[in-house]
Amino acid sequence: MDPHAQPGPVASAFAARRQAWEAGHLSPLAARSWPGVRAVPEVDCGLRSPLQRDRDRIVHCKAFRRLKHKTQVFVAPEGDHYRTRLTHTIEVTQISRTVARALDLNEDLTEAIGLGHDLGHAPFGHIGEDHLDEALQARFGRSFKHFEHSLRVVDVLEGDGLGLNLTADVRDGILCHSGRSPQPRTLEGKIVRIVDRVAYINHDIDDAIRAGVLDARDLPSGPLEVLGTTGSMRIDRLVHDLVECSAAAGDIVQGSEAGEAMSALRTFMFDNVYLGARSLREQEKIGNVIRTLFEHYASLPDGPPDGGGAPGADRAQRITDYIAGMTDRYCIRTYEELAVPDGFVG
Repeated sequence: MDPHAQPGPVASAFAARRQAWEAGHLSPLAARSWPGVRAVPEVDCGLRSPLQRDRDRIVHCKAFRRLKHKTQVFVAPEGDHYRTRLTHTIEVTQISRTVARALDLNEDLTEAIGLGHDLGHAPFGHIGEDHLDEALQARFGRSFKHFEHSLRVVDVLEGDGLGLNLTADVRDGILCHSGRSPQPRTLEGKIVRIVDRVAYINHDIDDAIRAGVLDARDLPSGPLEVLGTTGSMRIDRLVHDLVECSAAAGDIVQGSEAGEAMSALRTFMFDNVYLGARSLREQEKIGNVIRTLFEHYASLPDGPPDGGGAPGADRAQRITDYIAGMTDRYCIRTYEELAVPDGFVG
């Protein structure tokens, strides 16, 4: 028996019951789960809201699984406890849901945006993104931004070129999660946008200290006096500040003191970690890898080996899709196959 064609009593009542719950419990400012506006209309699931369905599609897609082998800050770290792009995604989603629940906003929308926001990251984190952007501009006069590519992943590249057909609010939140993009149209999207920074600044400090790149005593005293001396303390204070200030403002905002302290920590991390001497040495190596692969695929008559992405895309887009989709280790292995000679018996 097809449960969608002949739904049982729970499935038949699910949507009406959950919509009534949202009407009674969510803030008037919260996004609603129904109707699920999609580019291609679908019959709703009988046991999940449209936003829960989006969440599940993201978690089960290939791009999500590849995040476990993509760099957050440190490339191919030796320890087991460094963050990857996947663990960063989970931390952002967890913190964002806490904020959404405290403000009576839509947790399901917040969760779906959080889980999908970094699906379009290139290998080697922001360093890889910058070098892919440079190669694309130099060869084809185009740009690469990971937040735009995240939307392309869910719209086009997943589902064998059909995309995931996500709802409009989730797509907007994914596209607009970066400080370089327009503001999201929902408060839930704005939560993920701010919490993304809250999470990465603090867990990157933790990883940098673990790696020996930073000493805890090097951290600037001013922000620590405001936010605390440990990562968990800083996140807790930033979350409380975000919730209280947002509730008072009817928008998603930080208080000036906490926001300035967080910005100061971010500036410190750019100066000492992201763009520090050790990072710059790695940037040159990563740039060589990305440029070599890009120029190699650009020189091939048929481009990347599997077509490089969605059918019908032009050469520049297929090369971009192919390289951006690589994990760090696959990117390195492919580079070695091109650049490192095999041993042979003469």
